[in-house]
Amino acid sequence: MLNSYEKIMERTKWFRQDRFGLFIHWGLYAIPGRGEWVKTYEKMTNEEYNQYFEAFNPTEYDPKKWAKAAKKAGMKYVVLTAKHHDGFCLFDSQYTDFKSTNTAIKRDLVAEYVEALREEELKVGLYFSLIDWHHPDYPKYNDWHHPMRGVATYQNETIDFDNYLDFMHKQVEELVTNYGKLDILWFDFSYDEMTGEKWQAEKLMAMVRKHQPDVVIDNRLETSGEAFGSIVSAQPSNYSGDFFSPEQLLPPEGIKNQAGQPIPWELCITMNNNWGYNPMDKDYKSSKTLIRKLVECVSKNGNMLLNIGPDAKGRINQESFAILNDFEQWMNDHDESITGCGKANDLPKPEWGYYTQNANILYAHVFEQPIGPLAMVGLKKDKIKRASLLSDGSEIKISNSWTTKAFDDVTYLEFGGVSHYTYPLPNAIDTVIKIELFD
Repeated sequence: MLNSYEKIMERTKWFRQDRFGLFIHWGLYAIPGRGEWVKTYEKMTNEEYNQYFEAFNPTEYDPKKWAKAAKKAGMKYVVLTAKHHDGFCLFDSQYTDFKSTNTAIKRDLVAEYVEALREEELKVGLYFSLIDWHHPDYPKYNDWHHPMRGVATYQNETIDFDNYLDFMHKQVEELVTNYGKLDILWFDFSYDEMTGEKWQAEKLMAMVRKHQPDVVIDNRLETSGEAFGSIVSAQPSNYSGDFFSPEQLLPPEGIKNQAGQPIPWELCITMNNNWGYNPMDKDYKSSKTLIRKLVECVSKNGNMLLNIGPDAKGRINQESFAILNDFEQWMNDHDESITGCGKANDLPKPEWGYYTQNANILYAHVFEQPIGPLAMVGLKKDKIKRASLLSDGSEIKISNSWTTKAFDDVTYLEFGGVSHYTYPLPNAIDTVIKIELFD
């Protein structure tokens, strides 16, 4: 019988193979365009927020376009916010009227999304908020995240939190039973005393596993993205999840448990500074930065989940499309160095970039142009069977330049025909050298 760690590694086998996914934050908050937390930041009542429910009519929603864009960019899975903290459902839940089928669009948007992903053979992920600012039995006055925090009307309010939990569990059960096989269930999030068994997490996880035994689940039933939780302990809880989920921060090293075993993890990151649509936020990270961060994640045995926030009509904006297109151009030539890869065996991080590895194939991701040949510290010449430029298969030779003689214990690779010449990198974002190693 598999132990808990072995079960995690078995469930996440495809996840650790695929490495790159798309996060989609989309809902009513796309209408005000001030981020997905706008309701609480601006302390809106349900009545005030309802204006966006009345206005929601994403007539240009076409998840097939989203799926095609993700696939072209080299992404292998997608996670959509089926329900965010505001409580609005993109699916036809029978337990609330606050859902897309009751808006002008009158459609189950999750059902269409799932179908579109499967047409493109992408893995299906759904995000579900444990929090619900719309539900009357969710804590308000003393909850520092709630829009009605500190509002005197709610100071002595009596709520039935068990009723809320029953509601929340039933909505999760809808998601895991109504849409076929799910590949990822992305819970968000725990905080303060609202963690673990406060959510009846054992019961919730047992129900999910009953219907979806193989679904990969994050660690946020137990923690936020700021903490590991018991997933790294010797005895992880039954609801600790299958992977650690750092947010907007790339770990300095790969994640390991207390036994020194690698733990699956996934960086979730925005293209600009907002998850939900914000037309005023033009602080987009460069494609160069984002591609290099994907490489860094894989070099540390991690995944990257890159976010877009479609607008109120259901469209991906031009800035986000441009970044996806840049990923497409780079991944067309270099997907092999990402998919199926992980940390290099027994090699230190090079000064000029990162290594990734798949079996006996080592990939050198060169970010910085060398002076003369490229130093491969820690890699012996007799280990190299063949080296080539991944983008076109052209030969990369082991250098025998007179300039390297003083450092004869270091292997050098040269980009051009003259060993001591300095050549521009073929790809300014990330030049990848494929190095076939002897077994």
